[in-house]
Parts: sequence; C-alpha cells; structure tokens
Amino acid sequence: MKQIIKLFKRIMIFIIGLIIVLAVGIAIFINVAPQFGQVPQGEDLERVKKSEHFEDGVFVNLIETKMDIPLSKIPGMMWGFLSPGENKSPSKSLPTEFNHQANTAPDSTALITWYGHSAVLLKIDGKVILIDPMLGPAASPVSFMTNRFNYEEPIDLKEIPKVDAIIISHDHYDHLDYPSIVELKDKTDHFFTALGVGSHLEKWGVDKEAITELDWWQDVEYQGLKFTAAPARHFSGRGILDRNKTQWASWAVQGKKQNIYFSGDGGYGPHFKEIGEKLGPFDFAMMECGQYNKMWEAIHMMPEQSVQAGIDVQGKILMPIHWGAFDLSLHTWTDPVQRFTKEAKRLKVEYTTPVIGKEFNVAVQQPQQYWWE
Repeated sequence: MKQIIKLFKRIMIFIIGLIIVLAVGIAIFINVAPQFGQVPQGEDLERVKKSEHFEDGVFVNLIETKMDIPLSKIPGMMWGFLSPGENKSPSKSLPTEFNHQANTAPDSTALITWYGHSAVLLKIDGKVILIDPMLGPAASPVSFMTNRFNYEEPIDLKEIPKVDAIIISHDHYDHLDYPSIVELKDKTDHFFTALGVGSHLEKWGVDKEAITELDWWQDVEYQGLKFTAAPARHFSGRGILDRNKTQWASWAVQGKKQNIYFSGDGGYGPHFKEIGEKLGPFDFAMMECGQYNKMWEAIHMMPEQSVQAGIDVQGKILMPIHWGAFDLSLHTWTDPVQRFTKEAKRLKVEYTTPVIGKEFNVAVQQPQQYWWE
C-alpha cells in the first residue's frame, strides 16, 4: 500500500511539475514572441484613458455584451472546434482571380478586391487603401493553428501595390496579422486604427508618426479622403491578460463621390442605425457575416442580422465578409454566404459575392457568382 501511495505522489509531482513548466514556457513565449504585440503603455495608455469608452482599465461596448456559454455546452463546443466536421472547410482549392496590376480608380467610382475573410483592397479617388490585411497563412500566433483555406493561387504579399493607407478595425489575429504588417509597412504611407491598436504597430517597427488612432465618431482628412471610426460591438486581445485593452471599431471612408462602410467585427445593435443616420448613406457596405453561433451572438452577427445591419447603415450594395478563409466557428464554411444571400433576396437588397481576388467597380458591377457551390 505504501508503494502505491509513493507512486501516486511521484505521479502527482510529475504532473504538477509538467504544468508549471508548460505555464512558464507559455508565459515566456507570450512575452518574447513579437506576434503578440504590445498593449498601450506610458503616454499611449494615458491618451486612451481619456476615451469615454474606457472604463476601469478596459474598453467597453455601448450596450451590455456578454458571451453566455453554459458550462454544460463547453465540452460539445470544444469537440465541435477540434473535430473535422462535415463541410467545415472546402473540399478543393477555392477559385481566385488576382490581378494586382488592375485599373486605378477614377474620381467617379471605387474599386474593390476581396482577399477572403475581412481583408479588402479599396481603390478610391486614385488612392489605395487596405482594410484589415490579414493576408498570411494562419489566423493565430502559431503557424499550425487556424490555417487559411487552400486557394488556387496563394496570396502573394509582394504583388500588393504601394499602399496609401491601411485601416485596422481591431487587434484579433484574423484582422491584424504580424507577418502581413511586417511585409507591408515599408510600402504603406499611413495607418488608421482604433484606439490603442497603434501600440502593436509601433512594436512591429511602424513609425509612430505614420499611425493615427481614432475613437468612435472621430474623423480625419487624409489625402482628400475622410476616415471615420464608428462604433462596433465586440472585444479585443491577442494574449492572455490583454482582453479589451485596445478598442474595436467599424470604419467609413468617404471620397469625392463615393462613401464606403466597413463593419469590422461585432454583434447586432442600435449603433448601426446611428451610423447610418450620422455617416450614411453608403454606396457600398461590407458587413461581417461568419464565425457566428447563438452562444456568442452578442459579438458576431447571424447572417440575417448582417443583412439588417446593412439596411440600418443605409448601404446601397452589401457584401458579406468575415467568411471564405478560415474555420473559426462551428458552422459549415458556406453557411454564411448561403444564409446572407437568401435573406438579401427576401428583403430585396442589392448584394455582391465576388470571387476572391477579383477586382470590381462598385458603381457598375455587382458580381453574384455562386463560386462556392
């Protein structure tokens, strides 16, 4: 009996030691690996503290926002994430139509190229704007997790043209990608981010003078374009202890004749109508639609809500984003676009579903190719 007790103690000591080693290793990795970025510190922290949306050390939403996941559902949820599941990812490489040498947008219109998920290249008034350029292979801090779906032609960052400005909606890995920023920063003139997100960029070598952080409803003129940060209902964080230390936002880009909206991430709420009233109508609205579930509906809209939010912001043409690149939820990879298009048709809303990499003119083209079928 004594031998069994001794063996049990040794096993417990080994397990405890292993847990300690793993915890220390993870802590060192988070503090050393550059992809985790950096939360606002010093003067930057004092600046973000002045925001009316910053309370008790963190940013907050306009309305109560909780993720109500019952403990009884966590095992099933974890199994759903870890198991392959039917149609969770494409069975073949997704079609692409990349053309980085395509037209420059004249003053009268805007050109859009979608890279999958929420990464978009906007050409407007002769300027090139990249929005949430997550163009890398993995939406996570490590290369072996949350890999991008296979594309017929992989995204080549070196083919991206010189960029006048990059917009970052928030700091989650599927929107703010360290390898993409490192590759793009030297050919990008300026960065526009939600409050606090600029600290990550500074950590990665972006000149502080090339970063403009905006709080909700703040705007700035840059090279003839008006950039406005607007509310979103979401959260932020790249590590274990930095939850909501930086802000999240949706964005409006207004040119001479075109007004463009990008929803960023977030749950449905009354802020969409307010955005439409204050900043709309929009000639083109890119609406989050993907990675949702009833358990976290407060931070990610269901597809039907995405269409309604597009109506609320007064978008003339809607495009579903936040799908078509990564498996970050429990639904099938085609569920977002199928439900979005069905609801848009029911409500008689104009929409577009372009092939990844296909540049199109928002004034004359609304591609509705069912390329995912």
